[in-house]
Order: sequence, then C-alpha cells, then structure tokens
Amino acid sequence: MKILGIGNAIVDVICKVEDKFITQNNLTKSTMKLVDETEFKRLLSTLKVEETVSGGSVANSIVGLSQLGNKVGFIGKVSDDNLGNKYEEGLKKENVQFLYSKKKEVIPTGTCLILVTPDSERTMVTFLGTAGKINENDIDVNALKNSEILFLEGYLWDEGEPKKAFEKAISSSNKVAMSLSDLFCVERHKPNFIELVKNKLDITFANEQEITSLIDAKNFDDVINFTKKINKLIVITRGEKGALAVYKNEVVECPAKNNLKIKDLTGAGDLFAGGFLHGFINSKSTKESLVIGTEMSSKVIQIVGARLN
Repeated sequence: MKILGIGNAIVDVICKVEDKFITQNNLTKSTMKLVDETEFKRLLSTLKVEETVSGGSVANSIVGLSQLGNKVGFIGKVSDDNLGNKYEEGLKKENVQFLYSKKKEVIPTGTCLILVTPDSERTMVTFLGTAGKINENDIDVNALKNSEILFLEGYLWDEGEPKKAFEKAISSSNKVAMSLSDLFCVERHKPNFIELVKNKLDITFANEQEITSLIDAKNFDDVINFTKKINKLIVITRGEKGALAVYKNEVVECPAKNNLKIKDLTGAGDLFAGGFLHGFINSKSTKESLVIGTEMSSKVIQIVGARLN
C-alpha cells in the first residue's frame, strides 16, 4: 500500500448560513469547535441541509489519492449505525481499503456541521462521537508496516486513548506525514505538536496561520527560519499567496491559481495534501508535488463539499 491514513471518521453535514448565524452562536469563523451531541442537534435543527457526505480531513486526502490512482487505506472509528454504514460505503466506492471492523457502539458515528458563509469560508462544529474513542486496539500494525507513508491529522490527537493510538501508529510506520489541521488544534496541543514536528514527523502540512501560531512567530520570516533549522519537510499553504515547501535550506514556491469560481473552501487543505503526497510518493520533484496539490485544491473549492466527483 502506498499511503495509509488514520483520522477522525466523520460524516459531513453541509449547510449554507449567513455570517450572523456564526456570531449569534458564538462560533469563530473559519475554525472548528467541538460540541456535545445535544448542542450539535440544537444547531442542526435550525438549519437547512444542503448535502450529507463521508468526510474527515485525512479521509478526504486519502480519497483524493485514490482518485489519482494510488493504492490507499484508511483507519477511522465508526459505529455500526446508519451514518457508520454510509461512511464505509463512501470510502469503498472510492476504492479506499477501510481497515476498521465496525461494531455497535454506545456512542454514535461522529458528525460535523460544515457552515458555509456567503464568502465561501467554512466554519465547523463537530460532534466527534465514536471517532474520538479510537484506541491502540484499532491500529492495524501490519497494514502500517506494509505502507510507505502513514498520514495523520491533528484533529485526531487528544489525551488518553487517542494519543496512545497516535503514538503506536507512529512507532509502527516507515515514514510519517501529518496535517496540523486547525488553529484550534494547534493552540490546544502546542507543546505536543512542536515535539511531533521537530522529532517524530517526516512531513508536516500547515497553513500560514497554524504554523505561525505553533512557533509564536512574529512574521513569516520567523516561520522560514524555523523550518530551515529542523531538517524536516514542511509544506505550507498561504491562500492567495500560493504554497511553499521547505526542506533544510531549500525553499520551493508555487503560485495560487487565479480566476476561480469559488463555491466552498471545505477540503481545500485536505486535497492539497493529497495532491502533494501523490507527487511525493511517486518520485515527483517538490515543485511538481506543489503544483499537483494546488491543482487538486483549486478543483475542490469550485464545488460544494470536500471531495471531487
């Protein structure tokens, strides 16, 4: 297997909202907030659902990799319920090997409200459900050893059982890539994430906001200086400024695509990471990998949802 992803198995519920809905419900635009099932249902009851699809950050990247012709797999915890079945079907339809045997859980399958405002920005409200209960026993060590790269998401990291699962996966892998996922995750787990980036990960994906927060940078030059020092491949997306990859003293840049009809920014970072990893795993140059990532990201933001059809 080329790449095995491990992440939160979440069903996305996509809804269009006005900006006032974000402020009225004390949400921070363009970030993710964790809520309990009661609060999730309260918010959902006030909204019109546009679409319900299998989601999850790493899962979206893995589907993109499969669509590009790579043999890939995914581990994520779902319950044996309607949403769990829908989730598994969504992956299998995309030729992704789902390496988790679901069973009836006390807690239902995780769900994420993706609130898309008129400017196409997305704000996420997540009820993790059983996805947040992943543990060491859910990790398929043989699958990891037989994969060239393990791809993880910062959303998955949490104290207790998820952290143990995370660490077991890393220790069983040949090469490890991870997305920092969200400013919320970075600020919540900053010391742990710095340790991972410096000492455990081979490839880190981040946007400018996340990497700046991680190292408390005063400006982007601080970010470049940090990434040059740690001898790891750091890939950074910068929105309209494009993307870049830093390894040792080499900085490779790629411009953003212009004149796009943007509908929904959900999945932009996920598909970028999938495209970059496709290039990396198939021996493309860093510049070529950035171009493929940018191409995938550009396509997904012109449709509603986080996956290409």
